[in-house]
Amino acid sequence: MNLSQSFLIFIAITFSAAIQAENITRGPYLQQGSHDSTILRWRTETPSIGKVWYGKKATRLKSHAVETVATLYHEIKLENLNPKTRYHYAIGSESQSKPATDKEHFFITSPRPGKAKPTRIWVIGDSGTANDDANAVYQAYRDYNGDRYTDLWLMLGDNAYTHGTDEQYQAAVFDTYPEILSQSPLWPTIGNHDAKSIDTSNQSGVYYDLFTLPKNGEVGGAPSGTEAYYSFDYGNIHFLCLASISVDRSVGAEMYQWAKKDLENSKAKWLITFFHHPTYTKGSHDSDKDLQLIEMRENYLPLLEKYGADLVLSGHSHSYERSYLVDGHYGHSHTLDSKAHFLDGGDGRIDGDGAYTKATNGLGSNEGSVNIVAGSSGKVSKMGGKVTLDHPVMFLSLLELGSLVIDVKSNQMNVVFLNEKGESKDHFTIVKKH
Repeated sequence: MNLSQSFLIFIAITFSAAIQAENITRGPYLQQGSHDSTILRWRTETPSIGKVWYGKKATRLKSHAVETVATLYHEIKLENLNPKTRYHYAIGSESQSKPATDKEHFFITSPRPGKAKPTRIWVIGDSGTANDDANAVYQAYRDYNGDRYTDLWLMLGDNAYTHGTDEQYQAAVFDTYPEILSQSPLWPTIGNHDAKSIDTSNQSGVYYDLFTLPKNGEVGGAPSGTEAYYSFDYGNIHFLCLASISVDRSVGAEMYQWAKKDLENSKAKWLITFFHHPTYTKGSHDSDKDLQLIEMRENYLPLLEKYGADLVLSGHSHSYERSYLVDGHYGHSHTLDSKAHFLDGGDGRIDGDGAYTKATNGLGSNEGSVNIVAGSSGKVSKMGGKVTLDHPVMFLSLLELGSLVIDVKSNQMNVVFLNEKGESKDHFTIVKKH
């Protein structure tokens, strides 16, 4: 072998090693999707300067954005995008040539704030088991959803069992949901298992490392100054994410003052709130006994109801529990007065007793909310060997695996609980009068 041949072999091996070294080990996944920007994140085996090619046609990715330094953990914000527009993209490194096409990776920007658009939201809770149950719930939703685009999705905490480590997040989130991660923005909240690997006081740990959340009001809402809790707008829907663990939950504390300011300023038509520890449950946890649950009900539910919350979503109990249209019940379960606290004691179904109806075409104070425990996306369980599932505020309680599918269109919200077999086991509708 001559010197020239040896040099060519060396170059080939080096190039091959470089390509291999830049292999993607996590992602891509979408964060902070808005009407004019989105953030793309991914991880590589060795440091590289990340690059994103993007455009409105999969065969013509004519725009690009590049990082300034080499890293393993890549994060690029695409800006100056058009609302309600599909963008295709490809990720790689600055040293790579532009890809010819990429049809699998795309996202659709949201409408301008306040503008209505038919919106599909997927919601999972306590999904972090990285097992066949979680996979079945995800596949059931994919089959149900078909070719429809998922505009955004929520995780209700306990996203990675049992200690929220990086390895557990890799298995329970990034290896389990790769398709939807690469196409639809994910909005998570902290569960008690996620909290085991973080320090909220200084915003450090796995959860904070993995997610880029709008602490400065980047996607609408009041700046919270922390990624532990935040808010954002999607068209005419306002989302409020609270932290039910790792923060002070008392009335008047920082989170409370921020939430009050945020809700006072919201001009949205719909309000969806989400956090991990439920206001009402008799599943694998008991809202009459557990401190976090009691405080979220006593301290925050009055605030949420005052400012017109439509849905109050949580997990923690590994079951599905759905309330009537309720307002003003902040005590223990035995204090419930159906005549005083149920604004509508029916099933909320258009094909049943009729939809839950609200008088205000917007966020009306104390017009009732539906509280849902959706903590069965990875497992169902009975704490202490038993579960009663008999909280009197609930219309329906099920010990079944599943997820929530929420569709919002104009003045109507439809909610479905879809089990792991793809069966609709509950549904209801909220209608706001024009």
